[in-house]
Amino acid sequence: MKTTFDYIIAGSGMAGLSLLYRLLQTEEFSSSHILLLDREKKNQNDRTWCFWEKEAGIFEDLVCHRWESLQFFSPSVSSTFKLEEYSYKMIRSGDFYEHILEIAHAHPNVVIHQAAIDKIEDNAQMAQVVCGDTTFEAPYVFNSSSLFYPKMDESNTLLQHFMGWFIRTKSDYFDPKVGRLMDFRLEQKEGATFMYVLPTDTKEALIEYTLFSPRILDKDVYKKELRDYIDKELQIKEYEIVHDEFGVIPMSAASFPRSIGHHQRIINIGTAGGFTKASSGYTFHFVQKHLAKMILQMKEGKSPLIKPSLEDRKFDWYDFTLLDVLLKEKLTGEQIFTALFKKNPPEKILGFLANESSAWDEFKIRNAVPTLPFMTSGIKGLFRK
Repeated sequence: MKTTFDYIIAGSGMAGLSLLYRLLQTEEFSSSHILLLDREKKNQNDRTWCFWEKEAGIFEDLVCHRWESLQFFSPSVSSTFKLEEYSYKMIRSGDFYEHILEIAHAHPNVVIHQAAIDKIEDNAQMAQVVCGDTTFEAPYVFNSSSLFYPKMDESNTLLQHFMGWFIRTKSDYFDPKVGRLMDFRLEQKEGATFMYVLPTDTKEALIEYTLFSPRILDKDVYKKELRDYIDKELQIKEYEIVHDEFGVIPMSAASFPRSIGHHQRIINIGTAGGFTKASSGYTFHFVQKHLAKMILQMKEGKSPLIKPSLEDRKFDWYDFTLLDVLLKEKLTGEQIFTALFKKNPPEKILGFLANESSAWDEFKIRNAVPTLPFMTSGIKGLFRK
C-alpha cells in the first residue's frame, strides 16, 4: 500500500470530510494524492447539524429543511421572529457522509483506509501518522482526532449533551416553517436546559433535549424529559419515534492548538483546532468558514495554518467570558439568554453567536446582561494564557 501522500486527513468526521470535499472541488488540489484515515466507517445517520447562515453554503444541496421563522421561550419571554438576514438550515449526517464518500470513491487519487491512529508526529520534512505497523507520511496532516485535545475538566469545560427524537404524528400537528430554537421553560437544576422543536413537515419534527452542564445524565433522564415535553407542552399523545440520536460536545475554555510541532506540519481542524464555539457548542458553520480560509490560503501557495486574527481573539474573549459566567454559576443560561432576547433584535443575537456582529451590536448585547458577573469574568479572560 502506498505510504506517502500529498495530504493526510486524520479523522473522517464532519471536519475531515468537509476538507476532503473542498480539496476535490478545488482545481489546484483535485488530483492530489490524499489519504483519509479513520478507525470507523462513516455509514450511519448519527447526528443532525442545524445552523444559520446568510448566503447559500457549499453544502446547500444537502440541506434537507430550512425555517422561515424561529421561536425563543423562557418563563418571561415569548418570541416568534421571522428571519430576514439569516436562513436556519438542517443537514443530516447520513446524507453528508454518503455524498462526500461517493465523490471520494470516484477519485482514484483518494485512498480511504480504516485503521486506528496510534500517533501523529511532526518532522522537518514530513508529518507522519502511525497506524499499527504502518507509517504514512505527507507534507501536511490535517487532524480532527482527539489525540491533541488539551486537558479538559469541570474547572474549564461544560458539556453540551443532548438526546434528540425525530417523531412522527398520525395527524397534522406542526408548522414546518417555524422552528423552536430554544425553550427554557424547563427545570434548570442540572445547568442550562432547553428544548429544540424543529418540524420538517406537518407530521414530523426533531425534538431535542439539550443541557450545558459538567456531566452527562443517565439516558433514562433524557427520555423522560422528552416524553414529558411532548405530552405536556406539545400535547401530542400519539406518535412514533422514527430516529433518535445522542451527542456530547465540549464547550471549553481550554486552549486548543491550531497546529502541533515545531515545523507546523500537523494542522488541527474541527473541534481539535478550537473551531467548536466555546460558549454555545456550535461547530458546523465555524468549521466551514475556517476551511474556506484555509483552502484560499493554500491556493496562494501558503501554509494551511490560519493564525487567529484580532477579530478571532475578540470573539474568543466573548466566548470565554460567557462560558466562565456559566462555569462559576454566576448566572444561569436561562437568565443570560432571556436578558439577550428581551433587549435585542433576535437576528442581532444570531449574528453575535455566529461571530458576525458589528461593534454597535456587540455594545448593545454587552449592555443587555448584568454588568458585574460579566465584567469580572471578562477581566479574567484578558489575562488568561
